[in-house]
Amino acid sequence: MGAHHHPPHHHPHAHGFLLRLPVGFKLAAALGLILTVVLMPRGQWPALLVVMALLLALIFASRISWWFLLKRMLLLEPLVLGVAGLMLLQPDGLARCALAMAKANLCLLVTLLLSQTTPATGMLRVLQWLRVPWLFITTLTLMHRYLFVLADEAERMRRARASRTFTPQHRFQWQALATVVGQLFVRASERAERIYDAMCARGWK
Repeated sequence: MGAHHHPPHHHPHAHGFLLRLPVGFKLAAALGLILTVVLMPRGQWPALLVVMALLLALIFASRISWWFLLKRMLLLEPLVLGVAGLMLLQPDGLARCALAMAKANLCLLVTLLLSQTTPATGMLRVLQWLRVPWLFITTLTLMHRYLFVLADEAERMRRARASRTFTPQHRFQWQALATVVGQLFVRASERAERIYDAMCARGWK
C-alpha cells in the first residue's frame, strides 16, 4: 500500500473521544440513530434539525476535517439525488423529495462518522461476536484488504495515462477515465480469480 493513502476507516486527524469509545457501543448507537431518522414521520423537521446538531457536535468533538467529510458526501450525493428524485413522481413530490434527501444525507453522515472513527477490524470483530455468517465477514475482510490494492493500482494507471496524454480537451479526458475504469475492472476480476485459486489451494472452502 502506498504511503500516500490513508485507510478509509480512519481519518488521519481524528483524535477525539469517539475513537476511545467501544466499537460495539458505536455500532449500536449508529444503527439506532439511523433507524430513528428513517422511521421518523413526515413533518418532524425540528427533530431532524436536532439530529443534525448532534452530528455536527460529534464531528467537532472528533476533530475530523469538515472538508474531508464534505468531499466524501459529495462523492455519494448522486446516489442520494437519484433515490430522492423518484419521490418527485408521487403526489406532494417536492416535500417528499426534500424529506428523503434530508434523511438520506443524515444517515450518510452517520455512516461516514462511524467509518472515520472506528477501525474496520474492530467492527469485523463485533460482527463475529454477534455470530454474523462467516461468509459475510470473510467477504467484508477481503474487500477491506484489497480496497487499498485497487486504489494504488488505479492511481498508477491514472498517472501512466496522464503521462501519455498531451491534449487538454475534456472529451479526451473522459475517454481516458472510461478506459482506466474498464481496465481496472478487468484487472480486479483477474486478481479475484487468482486470489480465489490461491485460497482454495491452501484449503479454504
